[in-house]
Order: sequence, then structure tokens, then C-alpha cells
Amino acid sequence: MPRPFARPERIEPGPGQESVWDYPRPPRLEPTAQRLQVVLAGATVADTVRGFRVCETSQPPAYYFPPDDVDRSLLVPTPTRTFCEWKGTARYWTIAVGDRLAVDAAWSYDEPVPAFAPITGHLAFYPGRVDACFVDGEPVQRMEGDFYGGWITSAIVGPFKGAPGTLHW
Repeated sequence: MPRPFARPERIEPGPGQESVWDYPRPPRLEPTAQRLQVVLAGATVADTVRGFRVCETSQPPAYYFPPDDVDRSLLVPTPTRTFCEWKGTARYWTIAVGDRLAVDAAWSYDEPVPAFAPITGHLAFYPGRVDACFVDGEPVQRMEGDFYGGWITSAIVGPFKGAPGTLHW
């Protein structure tokens, strides 16, 4: 039986995979040319090959889309704000497609800390709050829990922080 508050054992990545336990803390921001897509109610909300990903220890990458590659007509600002010790204060957006609402499904940083300035105004999406997200055509798996917005694909292994009982990792 695992000890309370014990860090879980890292899963060894296979060929072509990354372990989230090899990601740095503080997190690393890096550009990606992978095709990233977000879909809700049959509408393509976002589609880019000019995104960024944030890689942080124990978490699947969060992907950020340039505002020009997001259908901003589908976004409604909300009063929700959160604070990240690494990036600063985030604001949230509800996605509205017809009668479908995905409340606080996207977030962005208007004034991130200098290390994350490249993602100013870029939007990130919670895969569990929309119908589908894709990385190079591969459907993204939803994370357990509702705190982190990481995108799980076959290219990364965990275990992943975010499920109930893992916030202390």
C-alpha cells in the first residue's frame, strides 16, 4: 500500500514517448508545430499549427492557441479568474455554439509573467469541457479531476497529477 503523500512511481516511457515526470518545475514553454484542434457541438473552435505547449512536472502538456486561430465569435468572457504561480492571473471564457455552452472551458493570460510573454492572449482549452481535442489527428484523453487542463495522448506517460488525492504530489 502506498504511503500517504508519497510521490508515485514514474512510468518508463516507450519509444517516441515522454514522461511527465521528466518535465521541469518551473514549467517550460515551447512552440509546437503539431496540429491542434478543439471541437464543440460540431464546430471547430480552434485549429492551429502555431501553438505553444507548457510542460510541467507531473502534468500532461497544456496547449495554447494563437488568438487568430480561434473562432473568437464563439467565446464569451466570464468573471472567473485564477492565479498560477508560474504564469500569473488567468481569465476564463465560455464557449457558446448554438444552445451548447461549455462554461469556463478556455483560459488565457492577458499579462503573463515575462517568461511566458509569448502566450499573451493565447487561449488554452480543457479537453474535458469540450467534445473533442486533437493533437496531429489523435483524440486527446480527458484528465481525471478538473483542476489542470493537460492534454493526454499516446506520446506521454504519467502517472498524472490532477485526479482526486493527487494534489499533494
